[in-house]
Amino acid sequence: MDSTFTPVAMTDDLAELLAAARTVQARAHVPYSRFKVGAALRTPTGNVYAGCNVENAAYPQGWCAEASAIAAMVSAGETAIETIMVICDGEMLGTPCGGCRQKIREFAAASTMIHVAGAIDDQKIGIRTSYTMDQLLPDSFGPEHLS
Repeated sequence: MDSTFTPVAMTDDLAELLAAARTVQARAHVPYSRFKVGAALRTPTGNVYAGCNVENAAYPQGWCAEASAIAAMVSAGETAIETIMVICDGEMLGTPCGGCRQKIREFAAASTMIHVAGAIDDQKIGIRTSYTMDQLLPDSFGPEHLS
């Protein structure tokens, strides 16, 4: 594994998000890329919503894991992300794509934490790094710009 990653200490809340993200990652529908991604988010009410990537033969019609988790949150009637966890396999960081960064931003504050998880070494899965929303998408455009 890349030694530049500094694992983040795991709290009970983060362990719950990681477990939820890993569970849905295993269910991802990825017959084309074979690249499974899971995401789980917690809202200020303490509820956890998870989603995985769902590919489609017409590639642009697929869904990212983060978008799926956000859709589950909104479908349940919530509109704020407190923290989000994303997990994928591989040696490189699996950070949210540009579109998902904007989707997260719609429901996040500048200080919302985005945790990126994966293999830390040959035997351990954990958080590889964390960002604030502002770090992941600086100078972003959000709902307040339309007020």
